[in-house]
Amino acid sequence: MAEGALSLASEAVFKPSCDLPEDMLKIQGYDFNKGVDHKALLKSFLTTGFQASSLGLAIEQINQMIEKRLEPVQAGECTESDYCSNTSGCTIFLGYTSNLISSGVRESIRYLAEHRMVDVIVTTAGGIEEDLIKCLAHTYLGDFSLSGKDLRQRGINRIGNLLVPNDNYCKFENWLMPILDQMLLEQKTEGTQWTPSKMIHRLGKEINNPDSVYYWAYKNNIPVLSPALTDGSLGDMIYFHSFRNPGLVLDIVEDIRKMNSQAVFAKRTGMIILGGGLVKHHIANANLMRNGADYAVFVNTGQEFDGSDSGARPDEAVSWGKIRTDAKPVKVYADASIVFPLLVAETFALHADKLTAGKKTD
Repeated sequence: MAEGALSLASEAVFKPSCDLPEDMLKIQGYDFNKGVDHKALLKSFLTTGFQASSLGLAIEQINQMIEKRLEPVQAGECTESDYCSNTSGCTIFLGYTSNLISSGVRESIRYLAEHRMVDVIVTTAGGIEEDLIKCLAHTYLGDFSLSGKDLRQRGINRIGNLLVPNDNYCKFENWLMPILDQMLLEQKTEGTQWTPSKMIHRLGKEINNPDSVYYWAYKNNIPVLSPALTDGSLGDMIYFHSFRNPGLVLDIVEDIRKMNSQAVFAKRTGMIILGGGLVKHHIANANLMRNGADYAVFVNTGQEFDGSDSGARPDEAVSWGKIRTDAKPVKVYADASIVFPLLVAETFALHADKLTAGKKTD
C-alpha cells in the first residue's frame, strides 16, 4: 500500500511536461551588473512577467499604431474630408480621466498634443478645467491621509494626495465668465452653434498658454470631445452664468456625429485609454461604428468582478464589436501616473522625429 501511494505521489509531482513552442519568450529580468541603462531596463520589462510584461506588450501595441499612423492615406480611402485632416494610416484616440490632468501626467499629454502625435482626445469636464486652472494657479503635493474636515475649513480641496486651493476655482470663474458672455453674444448675433468640442477649442484659444494641453489642441486643430462637460467646475460656472446671463446652448448631437465619424472614416484606429468610466466607453463605442479598433491599450486599476465597464478587460469589448476580433489588445493593471510617462518615452518620444516631420508647431 505504501509503495502504491508513493507511486501515485511520484506521478503527481513528476507529471511530464508537453513541449512549449521554441519561439516563446523566456522570463529574464534586467541585470544591474551591466550598469544603469534605463532604456535596456524598460526593454527588459517584456520578459520580466506580471504587469511589467503587460507594459512591454503595451509599448509594442502603441508602436504598431505609430508605424501604421505614418502610412499616408491613399486617394479614395477616406470619403468625408472633415474627418480625414490627419491623413494618417491609423487614427489614434487618446482618453484620460481628470485626475491625470490634475497630476503631472498632464505634461506627458501636453507633449502629445503639442506635437500632434494623437488625432482625437476624449476626457471629462475635470480633464478640461484642471488644465486651464493650472495656467492660472498651482496644484500642490499633499498627502492621502490629510483630514477632509480640516482641509474644508481651510478652503483646500484634495485630489488623492494633490491639494488645490479653492481660490484657484475663484480665479477660474473670473477668467471664464467673460468668455461665456462673449460666446452667448456670438450665438445671438452670429448664429454660432456651440458644442462642447467647440467650447473647448475656444477655451484653448483664450488661455493662450503653451503649458496648456488645450492650447495645443486648439493650435493643432485636434478635436477634444467631452460629452459630460457640465459635470465639474465648468458645469458650475455654466449654471451660475445661466442665471446671470441666460441663453447659452451647447449641442451634444453635433459632437456625437463628430466623434463617431472620426472612427467610421478612419483607415485604421488605435485606442489609448487611461482610466475608465466615460472616457473609456465613449472611445470604444465610437469604434463600434467601424466594427472595432485595430489596436487598443488600457491602463487602469479597475477589476471586472462587478461588471463595470471601467474594469472590463479588452476581450469584453471584443464581444461588443468595439475591438476587432483579430486585434491583440493589452490591459496594464497599474497606476497611469507611473506607467504613462514610460509608455510615452518608449513610443511617441522615441519616434518624435518621424512623427513631427513636416509638421510645424508654434
